Amino acid sequence: MGDDVNRTLPPDTSLEQLPFGKWLLKLRVVLRWFGFCVVTGVALALITVLYLKSKPLPPPQIGITTQILDAQARVIDHLNRGERRDPVQLKELPRSITDATLTAEDQHFYEHWGFSPKGILRAALVNLKQGRVTQGASTITQQLARNLYLTHDRTWSRKWREATLTSQLELHFSKDKILEMYLNKIYYGEGAYGIERAARIYFGKPARDLTLAESAMLAGIPRGPRWYSPLNDRQRAKARQEAILDAMVKNRRITQAEAEQAKSETLVYADHPQPQPAKAPYFRDYVLQEAISRYGLEENQVRGGGLKIYTTLDLNLQKKAEASFHRYLPKQELQGALISIDPGNGHIKAMVGGRDYATSQYNRVFSKRQPGSTFKPILYLAALENGLTPATRFESKPTTFIYQGGEYRPTNYHNRYAHRAITMGEALATSDNIFAIHTHLAIGEEEAVRMGRRLGIHSPLKPVPSLALGTSAVSPFEMVQVYATLANGGIHHQPTSILRIEDAEGHVLAGPRRQPEQVLSPAETFVMTHMLRDVFSPGGTGRRVGQIINRPVAGKTGSTDWDSWLSGYTPRLATTVWVGYDRGKRLPPGTSRHTHNIWGHFMKNALHGTSILHPRPPEGVAKVKIDPQTGEKATAACPNTKEVWFLSGTEPTQICKRHRETAPHVPSKEPSLWERIKKWWSG
Repeated sequence: MGDDVNRTLPPDTSLEQLPFGKWLLKLRVVLRWFGFCVVTGVALALITVLYLKSKPLPPPQIGITTQILDAQARVIDHLNRGERRDPVQLKELPRSITDATLTAEDQHFYEHWGFSPKGILRAALVNLKQGRVTQGASTITQQLARNLYLTHDRTWSRKWREATLTSQLELHFSKDKILEMYLNKIYYGEGAYGIERAARIYFGKPARDLTLAESAMLAGIPRGPRWYSPLNDRQRAKARQEAILDAMVKNRRITQAEAEQAKSETLVYADHPQPQPAKAPYFRDYVLQEAISRYGLEENQVRGGGLKIYTTLDLNLQKKAEASFHRYLPKQELQGALISIDPGNGHIKAMVGGRDYATSQYNRVFSKRQPGSTFKPILYLAALENGLTPATRFESKPTTFIYQGGEYRPTNYHNRYAHRAITMGEALATSDNIFAIHTHLAIGEEEAVRMGRRLGIHSPLKPVPSLALGTSAVSPFEMVQVYATLANGGIHHQPTSILRIEDAEGHVLAGPRRQPEQVLSPAETFVMTHMLRDVFSPGGTGRRVGQIINRPVAGKTGSTDWDSWLSGYTPRLATTVWVGYDRGKRLPPGTSRHTHNIWGHFMKNALHGTSILHPRPPEGVAKVKIDPQTGEKATAACPNTKEVWFLSGTEPTQICKRHRETAPHVPSKEPSLWERIKKWWSG
């Protein structure tokens, strides 16, 4: 058959003249280019490998102490003092720790050359499905390169350097040596650097004696040292451990029986002293959280990157806050919290999260509790915007309120009622609950919710009648924003703890990003401030504070059966204090005295030596002398009068009817004797 084909083609026939000849020519060109590219690629790859193999690795970056500084650059704390490590050889470690680590971080570590295409694809698919970055694809070699040599910024240049260093590590070291370096370098939380320190800090034993259950627990921590530390959240850490054990079964590193036995093992954690920095420990922890969660830095970098974190804290004010707590908080189970900020910029100047950091690291500044009557200024600000005024009057007496959904019978503290109509100003000073409910229902329950949101409260607020009395739980961190906004003429600043973060070379990595917002008019805050000053006057619920501080202050007390609050301010400083029990337990009688003493003495000492600022009346306010009994414009005949500030256009114009002025009475003159005789004769 081949001879027949040859006879049918002329001897000078070209390839183009053959059937499919043009396609064959194109294929030949493609194959030539493909061959050229393959050869070139192999050559370049070989050259790159030889270059990376011949180029020595740079000396690794050893952890450098990070400093946290206050607003005057005074040291609050040093972090990562030397990164103590106890190196251990891979051959000394139990198989359980290497298997658990590989399962948790890089299942195909011994199969790839430093990069995992499957891991990259899997992470990409998961992130695409979630619509955000929820899973990374870094191998153990990549993590080691990053922890040894690089910062954790997300730039293309850093990623390129990471890829280069990862390749060099794979070329210069065996897989076992890379894994050994990783286990000795990685951070396990709680100040534990490397697997040997982690074993001793968490379980009080050398790494060679770790059980399978302990190994799986430790292997789960590096992915998020604060998040997965069993000393922070044992339930979350236990779930992570069990997931790793299940994955080890799936990868045939252990049997199902071994996994179940490890899951049922009771882990006994070692007793070791909790870190207790000498200065502002609760604030220190909050700053670390902000640096990681808000500014995107990784914990290894924060603790061992040689950073300088400049904060807003004033160590002088911090010492005064702590001294007030130690002096006036009884040595019982009672706990407390204090946060003080500069209203003009939102800078946190002092923070106390509890009575004793060594005993409890829980920061109660962020604990959510019922604020009681400290919520009422929010309600009355909403009322001012809805047409009510400081002279608006409601009856103060036992009242049953009918609303959609049922009846509500609030009471006043100790059943104290005026049994007459009182003004908004008097209701604030005496903390009258009946007046508050009248106001809340008159303007609509949603109005107080909206006002709370504007002033910085993000906790759920239920639009029910009892909201007026502060029954929706909020945190001191939220309440201090409300009062700081009042102190700052209606301009709201989100509380700020970090001024800037610098790396070891002095480059600024992060700084404040939030912008202030005008949420109230200066007129509204001016009117409210003048009403809140009466809280500390004789007859007000905070009169004890008025006896401590010899300067104008404004604020509000709040008491429930479980919580005692005081939030207040001057133009220079806004402070919120909470006192109560961590668990639901009724307060002993007189607890408010401790709260008032802590707040009053701290503010007195914090403001000592500063001048008294008297804000000028802004546009949009008017001062009128009223009769508090009637809420009307006072006359000279009114026995009691008070000068009150109003929003312009809402001030009373009606003259007091109860004490209306009349023409003066002129007594008649006694008639003389002659006039009496004359009248008798004529008459």
